[in-house]
Amino acid sequence: MLDDRKLTVLRAIVEEFVSTNEPVGSKALADRHALGVSSATIRNDMMSLEEEGYLAQPHTSAGRVPTDKGYRLFVDRLSAVKPLSGAERRAIETFLSGAIDLDEIVMRTVRLLSLLTQQVAVVQYPSLTKSSVKHVELVPLAPRRVMMVVITNTGRVEQRVIEVPEEAEESAVDHVRTMLNTAVVGRWLNDVPEAVDQLPAQVEPSERPLLSAVLSVLLETLVERNEEKIVLGGTANLAADDFSSNLRDLLEALEEHVVLIRLLGEAGDPSMLTVRIGAENPHEGFQTTSIVSAGYGVGDSSLARLGVVGPTRMDYPGTMGAVRAVARYVGQILAQQ
Repeated sequence: MLDDRKLTVLRAIVEEFVSTNEPVGSKALADRHALGVSSATIRNDMMSLEEEGYLAQPHTSAGRVPTDKGYRLFVDRLSAVKPLSGAERRAIETFLSGAIDLDEIVMRTVRLLSLLTQQVAVVQYPSLTKSSVKHVELVPLAPRRVMMVVITNTGRVEQRVIEVPEEAEESAVDHVRTMLNTAVVGRWLNDVPEAVDQLPAQVEPSERPLLSAVLSVLLETLVERNEEKIVLGGTANLAADDFSSNLRDLLEALEEHVVLIRLLGEAGDPSMLTVRIGAENPHEGFQTTSIVSAGYGVGDSSLARLGVVGPTRMDYPGTMGAVRAVARYVGQILAQQ
């Protein structure tokens, strides 16, 4: 266990290296940080930190840089996540509150996170497996054509045009719409097939072709759209010295959305903030990165996760504060949908 002085030295080295991207020497620490000890004492502490695996020395004559183990201890011992300023909080709220639907909420969130952190932002759409039906609308377009719109409690909107085998009276469309909403509103999407199973036996023979066509497309839509979907933003932020040696590998890894979703973590407690550093990321393409993520949702229910991917040399307090704040605001906006 490190004593308080060594922890203070490690914290100063991390902050200095994040700021300058240059190996940190004892003299620089003594000059720029009020550590209250001599350069010789700092140098001895740095040697001890290196021996214990918290620091590394890139070159014989160079200063030290934090290792993944050093960053992990720094993050675990953070006394507080950096709070956003009042202006930043108002800007987040204003930027996100103008979104009119889930797609726009997600796109605005990606842009906002990448701007706030200067990293690659990743936002997972609310999973359909964690969504329930809010409303089903049927809109007659022609005598044998109807548009179906399915709206979930998480703001996802699925829209399909249905070809009906026989002409459907407007009254029949109204009746089928009413029956369908009575059966499925408030149901988890996984439970919809069971909820509608007996509906064909409950309508007049003249309405069965319409109902059968609607149910067929509805169930097909739930199967087709039950994928986990994520959106990326700010990949231009990767054009930095930190990734010069493995940029290609990282870009290829970012294209593997299934891997990204796994790295973001399970959508558990919405308030839980997760930080994966370097080799803690099992996928080789992400082992020079850190991933900071948080769940977002409505109330105590987490629907999905969002976060950022950046170098291990990142401003952890600021990044963690931004990710947590944005996740909280997204949840508040979804609650209003």
